[in-house]
Amino acid sequence: MIVVTGATGNIGSTLVELLADAGAQVRAVSRGTRPVELPTGVEHAVAELGDLDSLSPALHGADALFLLITGEQLMTGPEPALLLKTAADAGVRRVVFVSSQGAVTRPHSDGYARTIAFEQALAESGLEWTALRPGAFFSNTFAWIEPVRTQRIVAAPFGDIGLPAVDPADIAAVAAAALLEGGHHTRAYTLTGPAVVTPRDQAAALAEAIDTPLTFLELTAEQAKQNMLRFMPEPVADHTLTILGTPTAQEQQVSNDIEEILGRPATAYAQWARRHRTMYT
Repeated sequence: MIVVTGATGNIGSTLVELLADAGAQVRAVSRGTRPVELPTGVEHAVAELGDLDSLSPALHGADALFLLITGEQLMTGPEPALLLKTAADAGVRRVVFVSSQGAVTRPHSDGYARTIAFEQALAESGLEWTALRPGAFFSNTFAWIEPVRTQRIVAAPFGDIGLPAVDPADIAAVAAAALLEGGHHTRAYTLTGPAVVTPRDQAAALAEAIDTPLTFLELTAEQAKQNMLRFMPEPVADHTLTILGTPTAQEQQVSNDIEEILGRPATAYAQWARRHRTMYT
């Protein structure tokens, strides 16, 4: 049995499908705040990562865990070692954890302290583990859906500063490999797209995908931060803006880990935009 936390999110929903298609027994965990549509045969469990009493039954009988922390859990919650002990006590022996590239490139940032603590706890847990370290996600541009639909505008900061952002579906595919196959124990994979892409590049690719001209509006850092605070803690917003505005050379470097693990190139943003074009029209 494989337990997938964050099962309704951009990574988790794809991962659940990949695992089910591979014939694995899957239990999808969500907070139960919205309807859940799951592949046939996949169990659903309602639990909160911040509440180990609710999480423990969701983990019972599982031997593998996909662990994703988001929102407030990036800043606060049960001690990582205690959460991992809860998983081990329930039978889990393999954990695939979604960390962040920033855990390596920005180790002194408060926004990454808990992510780093989880990586350290995994290394000390005695469990079989794999860490996935993505940078920016293509799905961050879902924030453009409403202004694209209603105003034909893309609004973003740092329009000409690029990062090798990644398709969440590629992260899910790597996670599936690490959960289903051997050879990934103690490995930490840096997951990026195939090329550096700027917000202005993404707007152009999206315009082509939906066959509609779009106007790019460059936001100030403060305007962007106010938008981010609607769905992420302030320290996370601050370090995200720092990376977007002043990325290091390491953060702009393309990794080959996706291609090496999956045997195919990482997905380009233009491909992602075409796959999701109906959401913007």
